[in-house]
Amino acid sequence: MLTLPDDLRDAFKRPLGPVTTDADELLAAAATTRNDHDAPDAPMVAVGDVVTYHLREAGRVPDVALVDGKTEREAVREEIRSALAAADVRRVRVENPAATLSSDLLSALRNAIETPEPTLIEVDGEEDLAALPAILAAPHGSTVVYGQPGEGMVHVPVTSETTAHARELFTSLDGDVAAAVHELGVDVDPDA
Repeated sequence: MLTLPDDLRDAFKRPLGPVTTDADELLAAAATTRNDHDAPDAPMVAVGDVVTYHLREAGRVPDVALVDGKTEREAVREEIRSALAAADVRRVRVENPAATLSSDLLSALRNAIETPEPTLIEVDGEEDLAALPAILAAPHGSTVVYGQPGEGMVHVPVTSETTAHARELFTSLDGDVAAAVHELGVDVDPDA
């Protein structure tokens, strides 16, 4: 449905929020985000196997997690794979090729955010771009966490500012943005 153009790859490598290696610090920041927005039930969305694993180990099962069995294009360690395979959560399987956002992934993400039950979206392909639509689809006060290769976990509080930045990046992707927006169930009109 959408693909990352080569000329935007560098823009997508820059973290969309603060980077940390401390899961407890990240969880405290996420709690502050929920409190600041008076959104105690705002979801936490984790993109990536290692991030999801570290949050679970810190005692926080993400409301939505997207995993593909890889980290930095290599298979995740057996310890991580086993822990995620054993997770007692709702599971959804989608196909999403590298450097794309498929209709399947966008639809599954939207449904998972709307579902109160924790959901693990198992991606056949790659989930690397999924943080972007997660920021757009999650309500303000939510937190999106994804891995920054070689650095740690990126904490993106879902606010007006981060949503505007995500909207700008999302609409710069190649493909049918209008259909993707419809699939995701969001409005990308900056004046909306």
